[in-house]
Amino acid sequence: MNRIRNTRRDFLKAMGLGAASLVAPEFLSAAAPSRKRPNIVLILADDMGFSDLGCYGGEIETPNLDGLAAEGLRFSQFYNCAKCAPTRTSILTGLYHQQTDIGRSRNCVTVAEVLRSAGYTTLASGKWHVGSTPMDRGFDHYFGMLGGSCSYFVPDKTFRLGRGAFMTDDKDFYTTNAFTDYALQFLDEVGRRDKPFFLYLAYNAPHYPLHALPEDIAKYRGKYMKGWDVIRRQRYARLIELGLIDKKWPLSTRGADRHKSFSDILPWEQVEDKRAEDLDMAVYAAMVDRMDQNIGRILKKLGDLNVEDDTLVMFLSDNGGCPYERNRTKDIAPGPAESYRTYDSSWANVSNTPFRLYKRFNHEGGNATPFIARWPAVIKKRGGITHQVGHIIDLMATCLDAAGARYPSRYDGHEIAAMEGKSLMPIFEDRTREGHDALFWEFMRNKAVRKGKWKLVTVGDNPWELYDMEADRTELNDLSANMPEKVEELAGLYEAWVRRCKSARSITGRR
Repeated sequence: MNRIRNTRRDFLKAMGLGAASLVAPEFLSAAAPSRKRPNIVLILADDMGFSDLGCYGGEIETPNLDGLAAEGLRFSQFYNCAKCAPTRTSILTGLYHQQTDIGRSRNCVTVAEVLRSAGYTTLASGKWHVGSTPMDRGFDHYFGMLGGSCSYFVPDKTFRLGRGAFMTDDKDFYTTNAFTDYALQFLDEVGRRDKPFFLYLAYNAPHYPLHALPEDIAKYRGKYMKGWDVIRRQRYARLIELGLIDKKWPLSTRGADRHKSFSDILPWEQVEDKRAEDLDMAVYAAMVDRMDQNIGRILKKLGDLNVEDDTLVMFLSDNGGCPYERNRTKDIAPGPAESYRTYDSSWANVSNTPFRLYKRFNHEGGNATPFIARWPAVIKKRGGITHQVGHIIDLMATCLDAAGARYPSRYDGHEIAAMEGKSLMPIFEDRTREGHDALFWEFMRNKAVRKGKWKLVTVGDNPWELYDMEADRTELNDLSANMPEKVEELAGLYEAWVRRCKSARSITGRR
């Protein structure tokens, strides 16, 4: 386990970690909330699929996240933006990522900027990946990586501690542990104050390269020799048993990529080197396992600080399992620092059970995420599941609603685009929320719109596909040829959204 040295503690104190900030009245709601303003902890996984967690049907050992779900609420229909940086932009701003650019646009405000102005101490640890730096966008304290991926064992040039570059000769350095170490350091400094805190903890796990600690890998060696076909069927059955999916939705066929974006996935019995494939998934599982262990450390700290009941904890992933093949060291097995390997579409298809396609695509395999929320003071239906639809643009609105903070129309002298998200608080309170009229996605020309039970989606420049998400959420029965009027209606909404995004982005231009 990576240990924080006293010199690092001194450095953090030198950064002014104990300094207080004033509450700006214009950022507080006129009607103060009757409950105590909660601490907020938002935890983000990287490239983790819908069914990897135990509480979402997976076989990977995730007792801490399973416990969080047992004490809180799981969403069966929660969406991200299907890609790393776009998801982070939407989480932080409450806007569609097409509307803004955190690093350069001046038309947005981050959740940290609003909460800090409303009296919160704002903390971030982990992967940033949206341009600029956390310290420039409302965070008081930061440790992590500004880039999109890195070695888990050796910090690269994008690592920062506060505003300063971070380097270490610690032989035990491992990013998942280190991100937690510094988050705990921050919580130790601020967690017992009267002032509430917001912690954004963005792990890079289980994003490639496949790097994991030997003791974690050993737990999973041999467990995947049964193959991806059997594992997918087992996950599918557990998802039905848990009540997270409807049994009338068939399990998508292996790969199910009619556009041939990736090569076909072989039946397991035709795989020649099964031990190598078993190792790939064992290392991936070890990375998820280690992340869960570290989330357990965060949850324990909240208990130690006696703030557990008054803290809203949320967990999700930035996109579905990743199908990319980035095997730069084919002669070195995955796991150690000197390797650079991925698990590709064969196992990503398992991670995204029961859905089709992967990261970057806007079929459900790309943009459906597990979402868990625990807030003992508010979420009373312990272990509950909601089938109400949510989206990451809702997280800004939820945080501000919980904190009694107001979203500004202007910030730092500039007009701010109207927030797109809607608070999840009614759902937390076991009420029916008035949801979005429609939700939209686009990345690399992969487009989608969902309105009610209808979803229109396409890959690249291919024709639109239409699915009834109540009858067919695994997207196997394309109704576009039978319902051209519905296709035209939803496509029209999509085009209007594109125009609206362009208008929002042009409010104040670039930095």
